[in-house]
Amino acid sequence: MTDFNDWMHAIQSRTEVVLERLLPSGQVVPQRLHQAMRYVVLGGGKRVRALLAHAAGELCDADPARVDAAAAAVELIHAYSLVHDDLPCMDDDDLRRGKPSCHKQFDDATALLVGDALQSLAFQALAQPGLLQDAACQLTMSHLLAQASGSRGMAGGQAIDLASVGLDLTQMELEFMHIHKTGALIRAAALLGAHCGQTHNVSRLAALDHYAKSIGLAFQVVDDILDSEADTATLGKTAGKDAAQNKPTYVTILGPERAKRLAQELHDSALEQLVPFGAQALRLKQLAAFITQRQF
Repeated sequence: MTDFNDWMHAIQSRTEVVLERLLPSGQVVPQRLHQAMRYVVLGGGKRVRALLAHAAGELCDADPARVDAAAAAVELIHAYSLVHDDLPCMDDDDLRRGKPSCHKQFDDATALLVGDALQSLAFQALAQPGLLQDAACQLTMSHLLAQASGSRGMAGGQAIDLASVGLDLTQMELEFMHIHKTGALIRAAALLGAHCGQTHNVSRLAALDHYAKSIGLAFQVVDDILDSEADTATLGKTAGKDAAQNKPTYVTILGPERAKRLAQELHDSALEQLVPFGAQALRLKQLAAFITQRQF
């Protein structure tokens, strides 16, 4: 078996190829919109959600070619969310993945349309005829992604985030926000990968969902720590933006040391869910470490 870094780079490269094929050429009308879509999706990001989809797919003996569609779909939704998140009416950030954000490189209207188009393309990827032999399961996957992306998931979490600027949230309130804003799509990535496989055992899916919920929260805790301690060059986005905008974070609520302990506790909670799967869950275990041990 290849080591984790080799596996990770292989999945990242594979996902890049799939996304490149899914995205319309920049030469196709409307060229500016298609160029902007490719600008924000290709050549950047850690592809954590794609990695989760493939790791969960391996756990459930899924054909990697089928997982490709699920991995691409969650990456497209994630990219759209970043484009909209950076807009002046949201977080108003000029930098993303180490380069000018979409509305700075193009314009606000194009960025808005890019987000709309990427969201549609994500569902187009999941809805392709024959992706799964079981059409009902394929429909379930679309339902999962829609719920994770909408008002009861990512979009709802962003609304809570915008409404929370300047407020003193409790840890429970902050967790509720991030279960939706960040965690919902991470959980969807794992479940979509699993649904591409042969095993749809309810208890197995519940354990995987619990794992992904813990990892999704850990991802946000680490992001908050890095935002307060790392520099802009390391992050690829504007450092210290949350503090500047008076946003509640795990660091402002708990302090840096307690936040770091919480990230470790969430990591341990995630691993507990994987115990019944034994060696089959190796990639999920390695991903948990990768997400929670990003340098801070």
